[in-house]
Amino acid sequence: MVQLSPAAAREIERFQRTQSAPTALFRLGVQPGGCMGTMYTIGLAEVSSPGDRIYESEQIRIVVDAQSLPYVEGVLLDYSEDLMGGAFRFQNPRAIATCECGHSFVVADV
Repeated sequence: MVQLSPAAAREIERFQRTQSAPTALFRLGVQPGGCMGTMYTIGLAEVSSPGDRIYESEQIRIVVDAQSLPYVEGVLLDYSEDLMGGAFRFQNPRAIATCECGHSFVVADV
């Protein structure tokens, strides 16, 4: 399961409105990159693809592709703001190491 904090849900809803896509799915995935080798990707999608897993948290529909699922299963996505601006924060119980930015990570046995 993938979960959103209330703050993350509010930011996703704001992003959906600014993109004129209030019913869009929130897509969470991974791709090679970053200092730890794997990095998160986020975006909006109008439709899901075959093999996608769809979750709902805080009334937001979250879609994860089958290849990303082993990397993000159990993630809690939060959003916070500080003096440098706002950013999503990933709490991934599968990550055995993360970089300081929090967007790149390593998982065991995937």
